[in-house]
Amino acid sequence: MLIRKSALEVFEAFVNPDLTTKFWFTRSSGRLESGKQVQWDWEMYNVSISVTEKTIEPGRRIVIEWPGYSGQTTVEWLCTPQMDGATFVTITETGFSGTGDELLKQVADSTEGFTLVLAGLKAFLEYNIRLNLVADRFPKGTEEH
Repeated sequence: MLIRKSALEVFEAFVNPDLTTKFWFTRSSGRLESGKQVQWDWEMYNVSISVTEKTIEPGRRIVIEWPGYSGQTTVEWLCTPQMDGATFVTITETGFSGTGDELLKQVADSTEGFTLVLAGLKAFLEYNIRLNLVADRFPKGTEEH
């Protein structure tokens, strides 16, 4: 996803919970720092997970491990600066386990979730709009994830 902000600004939005809570989770126990474990909360879903930071390359790359459906998975963010000062962001989750439909569901859920996160990030950083995409994905009274 192209974000019309510098790679440092995009990177900061993912490591600084004061910013990340504007487009993704609702609370964090702290800033992402290399080798540090933090807790991320999605209070609207009563979900809390522990995230372990594996790699930090400021302005360029973040790698974390977190609990997947059936074990730890690895998530990598790459921030690639563009000639016009914008940043192309990719998010890749690896380490899924399972077979057939089970594996397809994990990959589809990951893809959908990170698409919402990137769209929310784009709106927030470029236009200072909070779309609440993650919170609105499963409103009360509908199937919850």
